[in-house]
Amino acid sequence: MALPLTAAGVASAYRAADALPQAATGGAGFGAALTRAMEQAVDVGRQADAASTAALTGQGSVTDVVLAVGRAELTLQTAVAVRDRVVAAYQDVMRMPI
Repeated sequence: MALPLTAAGVASAYRAADALPQAATGGAGFGAALTRAMEQAVDVGRQADAASTAALTGQGSVTDVVLAVGRAELTLQTAVAVRDRVVAAYQDVMRMPI
C-alpha cells in the first residue's frame, strides 16, 4: 500500500534542500538534487539493514528495527513514485507531435 505524497511534506523537503549551501550540495540543479535524494535513500536502506543486524545479534531493540524498516519502506515508496512520474513525463514528451 503506497502512501500518498502530501504537498506540505514535499514543500518542507524542498525548503530543507534549498536551504543547504551550494558547496555542501555539490552543485545546483535537478540532477544534483536527484543524486542527493538517491544517495540518502540508499543510506536509509543501509541504516535499516544495520538496525536489523543489531537486533538479530541482540544489540538492538525491536522498536528501532520497526522504525528503521518503516523509514526505509517509505523512502522506497517515494522513490518509486518519483520514478513513475519521471517515466510518465518522458512518455508524454515522446508522444508530442513535432
